[in-house]
Parts: sequence; structure tokens; C-alpha cells
Amino acid sequence: MRKQRGAAGSRAKALSLGTSGIILFFLIWEATPRLGLVSEQYLPPASEVLGQLGLYLAQAAFWHDVGDTMASWALGLLIATVAAIVLGLLIGSSRFLRRATHTTIEFLRPIPSVALIPLAVLIFGTKIESTLLLVVYASFWQVLLQLLYGINDIDAVANDTAKSYGLGRLARIRYVVWPTALPYLMTGLRLAAAVALILAITAELIIGTPGLGKQIALTQSGGAISSMYALVLATGMIGVLINLAARIVEKRVLSWHPSVRGEVVL
Repeated sequence: MRKQRGAAGSRAKALSLGTSGIILFFLIWEATPRLGLVSEQYLPPASEVLGQLGLYLAQAAFWHDVGDTMASWALGLLIATVAAIVLGLLIGSSRFLRRATHTTIEFLRPIPSVALIPLAVLIFGTKIESTLLLVVYASFWQVLLQLLYGINDIDAVANDTAKSYGLGRLARIRYVVWPTALPYLMTGLRLAAAVALILAITAELIIGTPGLGKQIALTQSGGAISSMYALVLATGMIGVLINLAARIVEKRVLSWHPSVRGEVVL
């Protein structure tokens, strides 16, 4: 009970500090152009931007753009996750494959996804497939590498014991590999979810595929600076919600794990 009360108090304190930080940020933002430190032409007051954001929230077109962005995000993240899990389990289960693919992985993963924009445009034009290419490429490595780290962390004694009891490859994956690798996988998914959103917005912003990023570019080129900042805030809010959702899912899935067992609200 005492631990639960302590955890609840810590969460309340963290929420209070976080809220205070946001309020302070907006106060500084409001004061900066008002005091003439920065021209309102380039940085409108926070109150003006928040007002414009409120207008956006009442528009169906805004939510259509949100839907386009989230569709690219969700589909790209799903494809990357499935591909990374399949390849990760395949590579991780074979010492030969780990050695054979190590150099290739280390060569490909540092390549920035934005460097693939010319290739994406050349192949797919301004269709959603261009966004998916960037999202999948960036998210895939987050999940794959974490999964491989998890597989490498498997207790050799537990694995040998499973073999001695006659467990086949699939049974060892289910009862030995998966429980060990799952915490790493959930970390990779949480990181990939954030990266996927960043790349979805980036692709829309630069390539012009439908979504919030495209609208940010249009408002900027049209001189609607307050609208541009409002859309930027909207993407930030979506990022926060995605991160919160990912953490909640992670805690629920890993409720049995010692690292999060005491934090889960029953």
C-alpha cells in the first residue's frame, strides 16, 4: 500500500511539474513578441496561435488532414513492426545469420530516412507510398535493433535447459526467447511510434503528400504564420498523445515484468 501511495504521489508530482512547465513555456512565448523581443510577423503571441488552433479543431478539413497523417503513421508503423519482428526472430535465432547480416545492418541503419526522399518521389511521386517508404524505413530499424538486443540478452542456461527438455525451435521462441525479448520490443515500438510520426510529417512537408505536414507548408508559403504555428502545435499534441498511449500499452503488456510491475495501475 505504501509503495502504491508513493507511486501515485510521484505521478501527481510529475504531472504538476509538467503542467507548470507548459504554462511557463506559453507565458514566455506570449511575452516575447509582446515585449518586442521578436517581431510578431515571425512569432505571433501564444494566445493568437492557440485561438487559431481552437478554430482548426472545429473544422472538418483539419480532422481530415489529421486522419491522413495518422493513416500514414499507423500503416507505416504496422508494416515496419511486422517486418522487424519476423526478420528479428529469424536472424536472432541463428548465429550464422547474425554474423552474416551484422555488417549490412550496420551499413544501412545510419542512412537518414530523409535522404531517401528523392528516391521516394522518383518511384511513387506525391502518393502516400512515398510517405510509407520513409516511415517504414525509419521505424523498421528501431524495432529490429531492440529485438536483436533482447534476443542477445537471453539466458544461455535457460536456453540450454529448454533444449535439454526437448523443446523445439518454435517452443523455445515462445517460452524462452519471447519473454526475454518482449521488453526490448516494446521499447523499440515506443521509439518507432515517435519516429514514424516525425517522418510522416516530414514527408508531407517536403514531398506534399496529404496531411498536416502539407498544410504547414501551405500556410507558411501563404504567409498565414499563426495558422502555421497552430498546425505545428497540433502535431506536437499528437506526438504527446502517441507517446502516452505507447507507455500505457507498454506497462499493460509488461505488467508481469519487475521493471514496471509496481507502476501498473490495477
